[in-house]
Amino acid sequence: MSTLSNTQNILGSQAEYYLGHQSKTIDKSAIAAPGGEFITEHFIGTNRSNQVLNNLARLYNHGRLGGTGYVSILPVDQGIEHSAAASFAPNPIYFDPAKIVELAIEAGCNGVASTFGVLAQCSRKYAHKIPFIVKINHNEFLTYPNTYNQIMFGSVESAWEMGAAAVGATIYFGSDESERQIQEVAEAFERAHELGMATILWCYLRNSGFKKDGVDYHTAADLTGQANHIGVTIQADIIKQKLPTNNGGYNAIDFGKTHKDVYSKLSSDHPIDLTRYQVANCYMGKIGLINSGGASAGDSDLQEAVMTAVVNKRAGGQGLIMGRKAFQKPVKEGVELIHAVQNVYLDNNITLA
Repeated sequence: MSTLSNTQNILGSQAEYYLGHQSKTIDKSAIAAPGGEFITEHFIGTNRSNQVLNNLARLYNHGRLGGTGYVSILPVDQGIEHSAAASFAPNPIYFDPAKIVELAIEAGCNGVASTFGVLAQCSRKYAHKIPFIVKINHNEFLTYPNTYNQIMFGSVESAWEMGAAAVGATIYFGSDESERQIQEVAEAFERAHELGMATILWCYLRNSGFKKDGVDYHTAADLTGQANHIGVTIQADIIKQKLPTNNGGYNAIDFGKTHKDVYSKLSSDHPIDLTRYQVANCYMGKIGLINSGGASAGDSDLQEAVMTAVVNKRAGGQGLIMGRKAFQKPVKEGVELIHAVQNVYLDNNITLA
């Protein structure tokens, strides 16, 4: 069975909706499409040093997607972000840091993203075998009541000494602490670039006011798009964002500034068009957008993951960063799920919408 046929079978009745959509919003010709020469085409003219370009190349050229311009990253920082119990109880082998890295290697990922502790525990054994992405800040999940605040857990220098190819950080845009987080992460990314590492930003929204009249706008295309735009402004080399589920956050909440064309010309209600608006805010795709795989939902995980990959790729994104859907399953099933996602990006028949 061909890769496309398998993807169609996984999507089932939704296959035509996702694979057949043609965007009439932001034309695909305006998007910096991923490809084997993406770094040369879109980073050579920037202020990134040769060492940063080398580490970007380590990420883009590793694993099953190596050389395609797409990336598949295994992120396992949930032991801090969501508690170790909630994250690893479904599959306790992943309390062991080595098993996390080994899953990323077996699945042919471009890189593995995790905490200082996890990657330090096995850095001498694996840092030369797969690119490390050290997550330098976290929302610790033990304060009561929960505060949902990103704080630094270590230094950029420590990540560099570990042999990391990149550092990752989260900003909770819209939160009470967002201004401090923006400043801290901007400084950390500047230092990472000085040391030659690439930078990846988790661009998440956090504010109870983003829920209005029973609708959650934390994944609205207009709000997440602006978060992306701030992220590329502080020189993230890759943006991680949740897949958009709706739009019109600015108008519903009645704050900030937007424009009517965002909703009538630059997007539609189709997930691919909403995601393309996210890509547009990443300098029209010159900074890669990777969408997150989300929490594990059980039997629907494979279909949801493949759908997210199709939407991301057809919108002009550069890949998926997927953790819980993979590591909360037996290893063989986790690897198969990651491979199914990677197969979307390897299939030349699945193109920009």
